[in-house]
Amino acid sequence: MFDFDYQLKILPEKSGVYIMKNNLGEVIYVGKAKVLKNRVRQYFQKSKNHPPKVRAMVKNIAEFEFIVTDSEMEALILECNLIKKYRPKYNILLKDDKQYPYIKVTVQERFPRVIKTRKYVRDGSRYFGPYTDLTSLYEMLDLIRRNYPLRTCNRKIEGKLTKPCLNYPIGLCRAPCANEISEEDYGVIVKDVILLLNGNNKNIINELKEKMQNASDSLNFERAAEIRDKIKSIEKASEKQNIINNSLKDEDFISIYSNDVDSGVFVLMYRQGKVIGNNHYIFENTKGIEQGEILRDFVLEYYNNSSFIPKDIYIDAIKDIDLVEEYLENKKNAKVTIKIPQKGSKRESLNLSRINAKLTLEQFKLKLLKDKEEHKKALVNIAGMLDLDQVPFRIESYDISNIMGVDSVGSMVVFENGKPKNQDYRRFKIKTVTGANDYESMKEILLRRFKRGIEETKAAKENLTSLGYGKFSYFPDLIMMDGGKIQVNAALEVLSSLNINIPVCGMVKDDMHNTRGLIYNNKEINLNKNSKEMKLIERVQDEVHRFAISYHRSLRDKNMIKSVLDDIPFIGKKRKKELLKKFKSIDKIRYAEYDELINCPSIDNRAAESISQYFKKEGRKDESKN
Repeated sequence: MFDFDYQLKILPEKSGVYIMKNNLGEVIYVGKAKVLKNRVRQYFQKSKNHPPKVRAMVKNIAEFEFIVTDSEMEALILECNLIKKYRPKYNILLKDDKQYPYIKVTVQERFPRVIKTRKYVRDGSRYFGPYTDLTSLYEMLDLIRRNYPLRTCNRKIEGKLTKPCLNYPIGLCRAPCANEISEEDYGVIVKDVILLLNGNNKNIINELKEKMQNASDSLNFERAAEIRDKIKSIEKASEKQNIINNSLKDEDFISIYSNDVDSGVFVLMYRQGKVIGNNHYIFENTKGIEQGEILRDFVLEYYNNSSFIPKDIYIDAIKDIDLVEEYLENKKNAKVTIKIPQKGSKRESLNLSRINAKLTLEQFKLKLLKDKEEHKKALVNIAGMLDLDQVPFRIESYDISNIMGVDSVGSMVVFENGKPKNQDYRRFKIKTVTGANDYESMKEILLRRFKRGIEETKAAKENLTSLGYGKFSYFPDLIMMDGGKIQVNAALEVLSSLNINIPVCGMVKDDMHNTRGLIYNNKEINLNKNSKEMKLIERVQDEVHRFAISYHRSLRDKNMIKSVLDDIPFIGKKRKKELLKKFKSIDKIRYAEYDELINCPSIDNRAAESISQYFKKEGRKDESKN
């Protein structure tokens, strides 16, 4: 057992990070402290003075750990990294239901591309965004595509000339793959695109006007008209960002609005004095937590994940302002100033942000209440149809996927309160069953799942945490099998053998492979196709099927690659990786010419000859069978 009295006594009077865990070993809170001894002990004294969220957290603390640092700044950085790693339940996290896209310029490539992405990866590219308005993003991409002829393909351009694609003759690409443009001239176009994405349109437009005038003076009216249209496109895009601030600086305005339960945070982003976008986030259960503390945690996580940190940040309130400034300066490698304006134009911009924060919170609450109400009604109706003792909070669903019994896999998805809980999804590779035997395969994954759950529950009671975070120890209130009686009986057999009592139903489909209802206690229950409960059941079934198929596909692809390329002499792990990176598929490698193979990195004459000879022999074998 964890000895709280002793552990609190030995806490050092130094700065550091403390990590709170529950009885399953899960990290539920990470905090930093200037003096660990003082800060951690506060949680276990005078609980009535704590906010409700802190009181709820303290009740769930089974143990804590701490890490001493040399300074409060080091503690802050470590806290950010640990929160990002563990995503603890009681920390303030960015609760956003969308992953906003970026525009990515692959400046690390010889001939960069401009693409849309939802993943921000530190790969050397320049990222612009995130864009909360998809229309603006697509309009910007269309503007770039029509006026800046950059390549959109993912060819690796390494000096060998190739035939340009159809984008070249219609003027949408300058064909660097065919050496139709130099690297330097291509770089000039990329530079203009980056200026455009940064909001620096004035210089671009002035240069274009000068070029248009020169073309007109040279009586090249067709070229002058093209440049004129280009200017109009850029100016039109700029009109959407026409809210002008008093300065031409890069600034963010961050405001918070809190009601009795939750808080909304809104960010207005100014670049070169123009509003280029906004972001909004919701934090649930913030009652009793100071707004300055919420905004401090928000700023740290927001800019830790952001592609750009402005020089000036204006904010309603914030704790540890000097420390946060220092953290952002270290990340940006430049001066960053955080200010709390009391009057003037900056305060007005902040008030505008705060109005939006309030509206965002109100809209979110309305949507949240509506979704919760619909999910609750669906779950109540399902409980009524199945004559359950309680409305199911946690639903688990299982599916098997294979092709002719090869690479059989199982999937488990989890829904809580009618919403998918992705972090609890699990995949199983079938180990004990050969061939296409869905009944035995389903029994295997269910037995593994629930035996692991029993073991974790036992370990938690004995205060052992070596089995990890104990995700399997949470049992469902209802199991929905993807299928009919066979799948339901497999689940019931496993549960009976383990003395576990959980209701099990099957999600049955019609001849058109559409869900038609449930099967429970050997009786089929048909549902209204447009009912709330049918829509929830379809979501569960689609999700478990998708999850199983995606896992099976990944295993199948890996096995196919292994079975072919690993049999070719002189093709090791590195060469296999480079071949797949260049040709994308086994078929393209199979039919590649010798000259194409030799141009792949690390493929020498011997390896290229080996690949060619291997597939020639394979071809003769296939022909001999016909």
